[in-house]
Amino acid sequence: MFKSSESVEKLIEELAKMPGIGRKTAQRITFYILKEKKEEAASLAQAILDVKEKVKYCSICFNITESDPCWICLDGKRDKTLICVVEEANDVLALEKTSEYKGLYHVLGGALSPLDGIGPDNLRIKELLTRLKDDVKEVILATNPNVEGEATAIYLSKLIKPLGVKVTRIARGLPVGGDLEYADQVTLTKAIEGRTEF
Repeated sequence: MFKSSESVEKLIEELAKMPGIGRKTAQRITFYILKEKKEEAASLAQAILDVKEKVKYCSICFNITESDPCWICLDGKRDKTLICVVEEANDVLALEKTSEYKGLYHVLGGALSPLDGIGPDNLRIKELLTRLKDDVKEVILATNPNVEGEATAIYLSKLIKPLGVKVTRIARGLPVGGDLEYADQVTLTKAIEGRTEF
């Protein structure tokens, strides 16, 4: 079996550890890096080091930031009575791209998954409940529409509703441009349940 140099193999192995990157993709990235100028590779390596050294979690919402609190928590124009709960920091990025949401966020750091050993104590739920004492009127649950996300949303709803705070869930259904015939049964069910007046 053919084997390339040790350093090439090591880079392939390290890249293949990343989510969504298999060995073939890791190999393509490695050979791309080999073709690039040394300065480009150094720039990539420095960007990785900078992220590890400079980026931290906001002490309020737990979004990623280089300054604490993050820019969203510091923005005086945001609606402080509204908190959108998401699983991970990349969910904040996705919602911010829409330019529609003007409230605050709370990043849980995952979702409930007993099979993976992730319970309520492994998420930032206590911190969320503490934040609800600050004139919060509504919590939007924007966890992923999978088993773990649904379980997390139900669990949070049961904790938050008794506090007198309105709890809502993001709508789910068919994507724009999608075809009914290709949608799965759960997506179609959620689309029917979440229908709005036209």
